[in-house]
Amino acid sequence: MSQSGFELRPLSIGDILDRTFLLYRRYFSLFLGITAIPQVFILAWNLARTLAFSGGNPTLTSALSAGNLALTFVGLILTLIAYLFAQGGSVLAVSELYLGKSTSISASLKRVWDDFGPLFGVLMLNGLVVGFGYLLLLVPGIYLTCRLLVCVPAALIENRGPRESLDRAFDLTRDNAGRAFVILLLSVVLTYAASALFVLPLTIATLTAAHDPNKLRLYTALTQISTTVAGILVTPVALIATSIFYYDLRVRKEGFDLEFMMNPDAPQAPRSSGTPYRIIT
Repeated sequence: MSQSGFELRPLSIGDILDRTFLLYRRYFSLFLGITAIPQVFILAWNLARTLAFSGGNPTLTSALSAGNLALTFVGLILTLIAYLFAQGGSVLAVSELYLGKSTSISASLKRVWDDFGPLFGVLMLNGLVVGFGYLLLLVPGIYLTCRLLVCVPAALIENRGPRESLDRAFDLTRDNAGRAFVILLLSVVLTYAASALFVLPLTIATLTAAHDPNKLRLYTALTQISTTVAGILVTPVALIATSIFYYDLRVRKEGFDLEFMMNPDAPQAPRSSGTPYRIIT
C-alpha cells in the first residue's frame, strides 16, 4: 500500500472509477487549477475573436475574415497545447498522489513544460493514428482510441518518445480495450451532461438573438465561457481515470505493486523484457 492509502492491486473498472472520484473530490482545487489555467488562454483567444468579428469595425472585420482560416488553425494549435498541459499535468499529479507523494499545480505544469516537445509529438502521432482509424470506419477509430489511451502516462512516467509511447500503450492495453472503452464512454456521458447543463440554455438564447447584434455578441461570449467551465469541471475525471488505469495495467502485467513496495523511490520505468514493443502485434 502506498502512503496515500491506495492499495496497489489489480482493480475492477468499478474500483478505478471509485478511486477516480475519490481523488477528484479530495484534491478538487489541484485538478481544477491544472485544467483551468491552460483553458483560460483558449477562452481569452475565443472571446477576442468573438468581439473582433462582431465589434462593428468593418475594416477590422474584413481583415479578420480574410485570415479566418489561419486564425482557425492558430486556435486549433492553441487548443491542442492547452489540452496537452491539462492532460500531462493531471497525469503527473495523479502519479505523485497515487504513490503517496505531494505535488502542486505549478510543479505539475512545469514538468509538462520541461517535456513539451516529446509530449506534443505523442499527441500529434496519437491523433494521426486514431484519425486514420476513423477514416477507415467508426469501429477501428474507437478501437485505436482505446488501445492508445495510456500513451501520455507512458510518455511522462517512463520518459518515452512519441513512437515508443504509442507502442507501449498498445502493449499495455492488450486484452483491456473493453475497460478503456468504459472510461471513454464515461467521459463522453459526462461531457454531454455538462454541456446540457451549462451550454444548451445559452445556445438556445443565442439562436433567439440572431437579429440583435449586441445580444448575439453577449450570448456568444457567455456560451464560450460556459463551454470552458463545463470542460474544466469534466475533463479531470477522464484524465484521473486514465492515469489510474495505467497503473492498474502495470500492476496486472508487471508486478508494479511489489516493485514499488520494495523500492518506492526507484524510477517508474518497467523492467526491460529485451523485446521492443510494436503497435502491430
